[in-house]
Amino acid sequence: MQKLKRNVNNLLFGRYKHSLGNSKSTSVRSLDRLNLSLGDVRDVFEPYLAIFLAADRHWNPAQVGIALSTTSIAGILAQTPTGALVDASRHKRLMIAIATLAVAISYMVIVNFSALPAVVAAQAVIGISAVIVGPTVAAISLGVVGKNRLNKRVGRNEVFNHTGNVCAAIVAGLLGQFAGRIWIFYFLVVLCVATIFSVFQIRNQDIDNTKARGDEQENDTGERATVKDLLGNRTLIIFALSVVLFYLANGALLPLVSQELTAGQQNTPSLYISAAIVVTQLTMIPVAGWTGTTANRWGRKPLLLIAFAAVLVRTGLYTISHNPWFLVSVQVLDGIASGIFTVLVVIIVADLTQGTGRFNLAQGAINTMIGIGAAISNLASGFLVKAAGYKVGFITLGVIAAIGLLWLWLKMPETKESQSQDTTNTEHN
Repeated sequence: MQKLKRNVNNLLFGRYKHSLGNSKSTSVRSLDRLNLSLGDVRDVFEPYLAIFLAADRHWNPAQVGIALSTTSIAGILAQTPTGALVDASRHKRLMIAIATLAVAISYMVIVNFSALPAVVAAQAVIGISAVIVGPTVAAISLGVVGKNRLNKRVGRNEVFNHTGNVCAAIVAGLLGQFAGRIWIFYFLVVLCVATIFSVFQIRNQDIDNTKARGDEQENDTGERATVKDLLGNRTLIIFALSVVLFYLANGALLPLVSQELTAGQQNTPSLYISAAIVVTQLTMIPVAGWTGTTANRWGRKPLLLIAFAAVLVRTGLYTISHNPWFLVSVQVLDGIASGIFTVLVVIIVADLTQGTGRFNLAQGAINTMIGIGAAISNLASGFLVKAAGYKVGFITLGVIAAIGLLWLWLKMPETKESQSQDTTNTEHN
């Protein structure tokens, strides 16, 4: 057992610890704790919100779809300007703290106000806050460890994030089952407080703001790539469209499964939903660590293809059976797809923007694509399921996944070897 533990440790973190030295060890450990307490709005909170609105508030699938898509729509509007703000900001810890506080307040609004406009407004605030926290954590990571160590750092971030999500999902499931679903939201507020505490344990002097925006230390002259330059990066545009297709296919799957498991019934066990989330997050823990260490050996594109294939197979399996435990077991494929994709998004954006000083602006633009895909997925699938049933909804999402797989295979180049070339291209366009 001890040997297995050492092997897993080396796989996930390997030479990473020794390469950083001791000077930033406090900030690195605090970054671990920050990722442990961060709640994943889309993968953890939304399924509970879906069941809460469907079973406790008796909303129909179309209304639930409107509420869930609001988060993504608000994120779409805020993503790109937020990225530019993160590039310019020297107070990244404060940005995370304020955004997290806003999320906690929004949870309380959802608990205490049942009207659709109130829930939509709270969801909008959560959406804007989420697009601040994610990119800022990535920027802090880049600023602390630098580009050369970013792959393993992103993998490590995701390992801790998903570990925290597993623990949160288990606690939330037990609370929903034995104390009432409303207590899930109070628990999430406690996690927000823990996040705020953790972020201020990262030492501000350990964050290199030049590196954090993807700029070269020696080129810190104030001259950065423009938005037009980024739009001229053909690989970045191809990747952005790939991201849209991935989240268009994948974004609504877990909320739809959550609604199918409950079917609007008040007495449906919340443990089903927790089990679905726990299976996903447990799978993502080793997958994220493996992706961080494998991206340099295999390249980025083969891993992206695996992620799309997992979504495609998953949509097909959902149409076979309505058995709750079968639906829960299929979530292993969600863990594979999402575990790969969440790590690679940051790595590929860093590949394509190295030296431009626009890492966070580009990351914001890519996250806008994520928001577009997830918003359309939740909104359209809600109306589609209401009109034609869950099976048609899953088949439609599967067709989109197949299109995304084909697009990625035919159009997306490998970014591992092309990062310097693409940086040069943006300077000449």
